[in-house]
Amino acid sequence: MQTTISTILKRKKHGQKITMLTAYDYPTAKLADAAGVDIILVGDSLANVVLGLESTRDVGMDEMLHHAKAVRRAVKKALLVGDMPYSSYQKRPVAAARNAKRFAQAAGCGAVKLEWFPRCLEVVRQIRKAGIPVMGHVGLTPQTADKLGGFKVQGRDAESAAAIIRNAAALQEAGCFSIVLECIPDAIARLITQRLKIPTIGIGAGRSCDGQVLVLYDLLGLSDRFHPKFVKAYAHLGPLILRAIARYRADVTAGRFPSRKYSYSMRREEWERLRKILL
Repeated sequence: MQTTISTILKRKKHGQKITMLTAYDYPTAKLADAAGVDIILVGDSLANVVLGLESTRDVGMDEMLHHAKAVRRAVKKALLVGDMPYSSYQKRPVAAARNAKRFAQAAGCGAVKLEWFPRCLEVVRQIRKAGIPVMGHVGLTPQTADKLGGFKVQGRDAESAAAIIRNAAALQEAGCFSIVLECIPDAIARLITQRLKIPTIGIGAGRSCDGQVLVLYDLLGLSDRFHPKFVKAYAHLGPLILRAIARYRADVTAGRFPSRKYSYSMRREEWERLRKILL
């Protein structure tokens, strides 16, 4: 059954946990969807884990849409969310609704996600006015982490915690259907989750959130980037893939691959006919 915004809202109402993962291509998205993940996010973490860029700020709309389209072809049940890249709404807030429409119309996303920034509420209202559901994001916001003192836990003092709580409430009021809470103390995430009517999705925000999200490549052990405390690797595929590639290289170098098993044959009579033709 197709997961919709209504499905996600009902999960909170009935106390059912929500699962969310990133995906950036057809094969991994197909696996995540088949596993029953509720929400698949084409995350701007694409910049780091797939494109090898230093910052999520370095990825643009063209790259995000390219990968969102691939993921859309695979996803049959999950709610697909497109992550708005920095340049699409923070550098040019007036273009935010237009770019959100591109995620919806060109890539088939059911919603978009954007991070908190000074004009966030204005942008959320613009996108909602265009008829596109919005997922908010507060706490650690990677696109503007330099303004938060770097990649570290947010909301550990009373003033900053109060600001995060107010921002989350304001995003709900502006029309967001859910909010990602990243790298904040469990107690603050619990308080926000209790106060809001919309679901909270945690990443480094403890177990009290209505759902959880991880970067798929971190979960699978495929990323060699720094892993914060909240990342749990459910597999370590990096070494397995490295060994498989090394075995392939060794077989080719030694002439063992391809063997007859992996080669095509030709009927003997056709081979003889060919020899006569060539003579």
